[in-house]
Amino acid sequence: MTDGIRPVRVRQLPAKTPLSSVICHAYWPMPSRKLALVTGANRGIGFEIVRQLSKHDFRVVLAARNRNAGERALSKLDGNVSFQALDVSDEASIQRAAKEFGDKHDHLDVLVNNAAIYPDEGANILTITREQLVATFQTNTFGALQLVQAFLPYLRKAGTARVINVSSGYGELDGLSGDVPSYCLSKLALNGVTIMLDQKLRSEGITVNSMCPGWVRTDMGGPSASRSVEEGADTAVWLATDAPPDFSGKFFRDRKEIHW
Repeated sequence: MTDGIRPVRVRQLPAKTPLSSVICHAYWPMPSRKLALVTGANRGIGFEIVRQLSKHDFRVVLAARNRNAGERALSKLDGNVSFQALDVSDEASIQRAAKEFGDKHDHLDVLVNNAAIYPDEGANILTITREQLVATFQTNTFGALQLVQAFLPYLRKAGTARVINVSSGYGELDGLSGDVPSYCLSKLALNGVTIMLDQKLRSEGITVNSMCPGWVRTDMGGPSASRSVEEGADTAVWLATDAPPDFSGKFFRDRKEIHW
């Protein structure tokens, strides 16, 4: 079967039937499945976003920095899901992933910047080191921005693409905590990236939003968290599938806009 074309049996037509009519009866375009890429998707919220998008009939690229972990995650999923090695803290890895993606695909409908680290245990704003701040920003903020830059040619070819930055209530101005310094500041900056990307890309039909999944029971959130991974992934999936495209440059939780 060719990509996007389905052959069918041709019924006998009158001898003088135009060739164009025969071609029309023999083939018709099949609706193409949308394509999404989700970073940090070998576990937790990212994995659940991949699972739910595949149920929405998306083709999904599950991206993770550890190949073994990514392929194990892939084996747990049904549907049209593939794996892409990608370390968002490494510029060379991002460029390599974009090239490998382009060798297989010509467009990208949805980019979910989910990969993040939460390394602040035992530190606060008075003791956090510059080294730790830089490391957190490399993954949580700079990686997300560079992913958009590297994959922008494919987003532009999608027609109406969507970028979803998985942020946090810790990135809200009213939610900043001196006891979670590098994570809070990196998510605050990620929200700023969202606003600026929207300013530059909205005119091209590319929607850019941030979302807060809430406190979710993952390796990062811990077993005492109040939300399931299904609940945590819901708003990201909604933004990727059903949210109005003019909802751009906004911050969401539970499918509702919240303050920056």
